[in-house]
Amino acid sequence: MESQTVLFSAARRTFLRRAGLLALAGGALGGLSACGFKLRDAQTFDFESVRMAGSEATPVSVALRRALQASGVPVFVSSTPIRPEGDTGQVVLTVLADQRERVVVGQTAVGQVRELQLRTRFRFRLRTLSGRQLLDDTELLLERDISFTETAVLAKDAEEALLFRNMQADIVQQVMRRLAAVGR
Repeated sequence: MESQTVLFSAARRTFLRRAGLLALAGGALGGLSACGFKLRDAQTFDFESVRMAGSEATPVSVALRRALQASGVPVFVSSTPIRPEGDTGQVVLTVLADQRERVVVGQTAVGQVRELQLRTRFRFRLRTLSGRQLLDDTELLLERDISFTETAVLAKDAEEALLFRNMQADIVQQVMRRLAAVGR
């Protein structure tokens, strides 16, 4: 009888602990909604399609084109002929520059590279087919610092490629947010 009471009280303590944690989590979530916290919704755009012009074969441009298409926005490139009806794009996204840079920012006393700075620069503008500017020339610049050692060149090359991919994804998201804000 005594062992059953001990088991019952241990189960009850576990239940009460879990119930308390759930109540605490519910209160925390309620507090977040009271402060205006809200997850991002799917992006909506005030245009039906996009024509890309300029440097459209660069890595960021290709990723941006894929992101727009995944959002349900048809994307036409400059090689697509414009039809007389004008249905090949309501807005024109001109990619002015898409550059990747690798700059030495730190060296040892004997001139060996110790630190690099990786930069991704993306410049674009958005206008209507009639030529009205929706977004003036906009430049996005991301920088990441990376240490370098000659004994791990292959690993540092892989790390550099990963950082460039992450910067590219970040720039694509920033451009998508700017495009979604156009016309609002």
